[in-house]
Amino acid sequence: MTADHVLRALRAVSAERAEDALLSVRGLTVRFRLRGGREVAAVTDADFDLAAGECLALVGESGCGKSVLASALLGLLPGNAETSGSALLDGTDLLAADEKTLARTVRGRRIGLVPQSPAAHLTPVRTVRAHLEETVRALTGTRRGERRAAAEAAAERAAFPAGHLDRHPHELSGGLAQRAATALALIGDAPLLLADEPTTGLDRALVDRTADELRRHADRGKALLLITHDLAAARRVADRVAVMYAGRMVELAPADRFFGAPGPRHPYARGLLDALPEREFTPIPGFPPELSDLPEGCAFAPRCARATEACAQRPAFRAGVACHHPHGAPGAVRA
Repeated sequence: MTADHVLRALRAVSAERAEDALLSVRGLTVRFRLRGGREVAAVTDADFDLAAGECLALVGESGCGKSVLASALLGLLPGNAETSGSALLDGTDLLAADEKTLARTVRGRRIGLVPQSPAAHLTPVRTVRAHLEETVRALTGTRRGERRAAAEAAAERAAFPAGHLDRHPHELSGGLAQRAATALALIGDAPLLLADEPTTGLDRALVDRTADELRRHADRGKALLLITHDLAAARRVADRVAVMYAGRMVELAPADRFFGAPGPRHPYARGLLDALPEREFTPIPGFPPELSDLPEGCAFAPRCARATEACAQRPAFRAGVACHHPHGAPGAVRA
């Protein structure tokens, strides 16, 4: 099969996936305008589809743009942000929707959010039980006499202990606040769940339980976008893995291929796995570039052992990878 045939086949698969997608993101770009005319290129040209029943894990180092991408989908960016591209959710372009539409018909109802900083999303003067019961009322219309039981059931799904339901946010540990936020996100049974670092502050047993509950959300015919540093959690529940670096997606692959054989194709993605204690435990050298001062070419080149002169040009995203020298490519540079 020729390269042209392969590309045509990949485009056909992509088109078929887009038709079946619950969420279809094309060219999503976010820029933050700063004083003095500077800008931060937080997300650049993100493309992906997410189908009902599927979990996509979005991984990468801190500051690579993962959480900004999620905030863009919910219209929760600060005033100095400029977005472009499209993000279609059941026919609604989330990037073009006004605040009234997002607040009344999207947030909580069509997209549930497990936020990265849950304590900042909880009202300090209300107990966890009050938060849960109010969310049950607003999103499900449950009658007053049944809200208490519904709130307790939501807490149980997120492994939030019943004995802490009458505590206020400042009385919770980081892990408890995380579980409270997860319970709140699950109440609306939204078609799409965005979970931004949902296992932060949890021990391994609770990480696994939380990941499994989020996976069950997808298994009930919903979609899950899991943003995480925890590659073990991603491996446990993801169908596909998207890797971001310096604001760009650099690889998108099936989870079984990514975590198994033949492994990631992008050198950065492979480096993330090799840095795990159960693997080679080898850190990626150097540091990510500042998003306000990105190079013209491949942003990973200064840290990459496979870099050549070709990397002075920014690689296009083709066949699931943005790299001039991906692993497994014919004639690829040997590491």
